[in-house]
Amino acid sequence: MPQNESAKKRMRQNKKRHHRNKSQKSRVRTKIKKLRAMEDPHEARELLNDVKGDLDRLAAKGIIHKNKAANRKSKLEKHVGGLA
Repeated sequence: MPQNESAKKRMRQNKKRHHRNKSQKSRVRTKIKKLRAMEDPHEARELLNDVKGDLDRLAAKGIIHKNKAANRKSKLEKHVGGLA
């Protein structure tokens, strides 16, 4: 357990950030699953742009690594390209 006020505050901040980051990652994972299940290339293209923006935001905030975001975007682009 933290012994001083600054350590207690740091624990509160970490907990808050953990929950925020977790919910953001979960939201993006859900969108990715939805995108992979799509059959219509036009709808998939629209959702792909949304997912790519979300991945870029997560990478910019440091929630996921930038290379991981790039890798996922590349695989999703390939998937959507194969639908057409």
